[in-house]
Amino acid sequence: MAMLLRTHFKLARTSIKENRTRSFLTCLGIAIGVASIVLILSLMGGISNLVRSEINEIGSDLIVVRPKSTKDTLDSIIGELTSANTFEKSSLTLSDISAISKTEDVSAVAPIAISTNTIASEKNTLSSVSVLGTNLDFIKIEPLALRYGAFLTENNEENSVVLGHTLSLALFNTINSTVGKTVSIMGEKFMVVGVLDEIDQSISFDNVDFDNALIMDIKSLDKITGSTQIQQINIKAANTDSLAKITDDIKETLTKQKLGDQNFTVAYGDNITHPASSLFTIVSGMLTTVAAISLVVGGIGIMNIMLVSVAERSHEIGVRKAVGASSRNILMQFLFEALILSIIGGIFGLVLGYILAFIISIITPFSPYISWEIIIVSFLTTIAVGIMFGIYPALKAASKNPIDSLKHYR
Repeated sequence: MAMLLRTHFKLARTSIKENRTRSFLTCLGIAIGVASIVLILSLMGGISNLVRSEINEIGSDLIVVRPKSTKDTLDSIIGELTSANTFEKSSLTLSDISAISKTEDVSAVAPIAISTNTIASEKNTLSSVSVLGTNLDFIKIEPLALRYGAFLTENNEENSVVLGHTLSLALFNTINSTVGKTVSIMGEKFMVVGVLDEIDQSISFDNVDFDNALIMDIKSLDKITGSTQIQQINIKAANTDSLAKITDDIKETLTKQKLGDQNFTVAYGDNITHPASSLFTIVSGMLTTVAAISLVVGGIGIMNIMLVSVAERSHEIGVRKAVGASSRNILMQFLFEALILSIIGGIFGLVLGYILAFIISIITPFSPYISWEIIIVSFLTTIAVGIMFGIYPALKAASKNPIDSLKHYR
């Protein structure tokens, strides 16, 4: 058996060498398909790892409460990631925060209410700015570093705001002299008491780009908008060893608070990344499906070159059958050749995909995700493509009549 495989390999290698250009173009088709899939899976994995690393940076004591959606899975995920939709359907209120803060082993509770407003300074006016309404506990939970000034305090919470690094530059053309100046939101004046350090991370489990956000007290936000609802409540647990119990207690507290209506979700650990991680999974699957089309095109290329090879080597097939080769030997010979072409293309595609992923990572905030799962999936995919698109030409070669085949000359 080993000798037969070596023979098939030598014959396949000889055939590929004799038709280098044609074989290269065939492998290129497979390589492009595999590279596309590897690139997508690698980048999506990198995005998911970025969100998870943010959760790990905050700590293992984080619990998150979000409104519960009644839509199906895909609509729910997309809706929850759309700020306007989340804002409209939110079932969380300020009274829920007060109830949660009384739960045992809860050390801090901070709401997140996002509104889009026009903000004016003495120099510039910006529209569609994300305004985040929260409370004093937010800085205890979220690891935000301040470049200048301070965060909201009991002495200034009602008439003060904190600016993101990029937003400060956009409003005042500076960050080092922003503290003490005022901004106007819907006719109300607020004093800037702090400027955040640059985060440069647009992906967040809070769905907030802090570099471009304005942070203010949620009661002040409710006062100027008149209809603020909470999209998320972040909770810091005092005892990390009993997160499950604390989560259950919070669920029970909110259920009583809402008179039995469980229109909310409570999550901790890896579940916090939902809906972001779920959306990345869906997008990754959709893009991978699109990329698989190019892989199918590459497979058709293998079938095409193998059919041409079978037609050109009819005399060789006739000679082999005349000296005792069985149809099974002929089938394995051509199927082996198709597999080699597919595997070579797959190897090049795997390398090309990761090269492209590393190049893209230079201009994006996340690193490519390298795993054995992606490598194994890529390898198995190339084998499947080689078999699927090589079996028909191989069967056609195996079914040739030796006498008719001997009449053909190349």
